[in-house]
Amino acid sequence: MLVQRWRPVFVALGAVVLVWMVALTCYSIAKNSKPTADKARAYAESMDLRKLSAAERRKAIKKLADMLNALSPEERRKARLEGVARTWFDEMTEEEKAAFLEETMPTGFKQMITAFEQLPEEKRRKTIDDTLRRLKDAQQKDPAARAAGAQTNGINGTNAPPVLSKELEDKVRTIGLQTFYSQSSAQTKAELAPVLEELQKVMESGRPMRGR
Repeated sequence: MLVQRWRPVFVALGAVVLVWMVALTCYSIAKNSKPTADKARAYAESMDLRKLSAAERRKAIKKLADMLNALSPEERRKARLEGVARTWFDEMTEEEKAAFLEETMPTGFKQMITAFEQLPEEKRRKTIDDTLRRLKDAQQKDPAARAAGAQTNGINGTNAPPVLSKELEDKVRTIGLQTFYSQSSAQTKAELAPVLEELQKVMESGRPMRGR
């Protein structure tokens, strides 16, 4: 009698435990399948482009591009600042570099550049300042980004290097972003990529358009 009386309670408890187990399993699967900059880096570090055939290179480069494109804006910034694709990029041919950059640039960035160039000079200057400040803040908060930047620039110590070299920053300000980008090499475009993505966020926020 006692067992029969408590049987519904045991069944209910069992159902609750089962539901929680299913929920935790689904959460774990979703978490593990979520694209991250770390996963993209792990994939890039797991392969050596120099040892792949032409077909394998195309497939590997396309997969890395797809992984980067699937990242959230925050993870894309992290991947850019940490130079997730830098080693591969250095090994790519000029044609591969151009295709990779074209495929991994965010949608609408060319229209963004056009809109940026239409801003008054003072607005453009302030927008560039805001963009570089935001990138620097993000870099300072990410030890891996600081280390990657320091390694790339041959710098030792804890001070993070600039997110954009002084030379490129001056050219962006004086020549104009649209003109400079269209005339730049693939290597320069790769260096500009984090700035362009952050600039697009700033432009989409609407702050540069206020008070025009």
